[in-house]
Amino acid sequence: MILVFDIGNSNIVMGTYEGKKLLKHWRISTDRQKTGDEYGMLINDLFRYQNVNMTDIEAIVISSVVPPLVVPMVKMCERYFHLHPLVVGPGIKTGIRLHYENPRAIGADRIVNVVGAYEQYGGPLIVIDIGTATTFDVVAENGDFMGGVIAPGIGTSADALFQSTAKLPRIELVPTKQIVCHNTIQGMQAGIVYGYVGQIDEIVTRIKAEMNMEMKVIATGGFARMISKESRTIDKVDHFLTLTGLRALYERNIPDKGQAE
Repeated sequence: MILVFDIGNSNIVMGTYEGKKLLKHWRISTDRQKTGDEYGMLINDLFRYQNVNMTDIEAIVISSVVPPLVVPMVKMCERYFHLHPLVVGPGIKTGIRLHYENPRAIGADRIVNVVGAYEQYGGPLIVIDIGTATTFDVVAENGDFMGGVIAPGIGTSADALFQSTAKLPRIELVPTKQIVCHNTIQGMQAGIVYGYVGQIDEIVTRIKAEMNMEMKVIATGGFARMISKESRTIDKVDHFLTLTGLRALYERNIPDKGQAE
């Protein structure tokens, strides 16, 4: 079995694979203050609850957009799994070309998403990751990463509205039944949710026009399912896209997996 970690700004998503089959998966909060030992004991408890043996893990892959957590997580892997993980970053074999001014500036999560999406669906694609930030990544027919767009996430936008105004409350992000609302909370929900849907549909429409081709649109991330139900441009939601990409990257780096032994 291999263990994959997607370390995001808000959540850490983990999964175990046997070959191409996802066996188990977990989602925990990202905590920059936790030590490697604390994460190790937490993972040990999750494994025990679902009858997974830590000794069955043969390799580990980590993708992180939170740099301070990389070293503690690597140390955790070495201490609790006795494995040195493969960390997604410069030098790793991706199998795709990155059409970007500075490839080192691309977030690891975006590269992993592109790899996972192309393996699952082929190309051309637009991959939308609706997280703390929302990224739109353009994948060519041959799998190349062509660039993309970065926008504030829906949760980030809602938090900014709450924190920057004296009288507006923190709200649950859900669609409203109508756009013209008659109370403050629903008015905020309508503005944030449908404004965000409009942003996604407009950016996707402009990407397709600029690329001058029809493209399949795949969404992932915590709010992907809710947004997809209101969007006219999202074709499919895949909550395990990043985990798929991590598994695929491990397979592409097997000849160099001395890091993961």
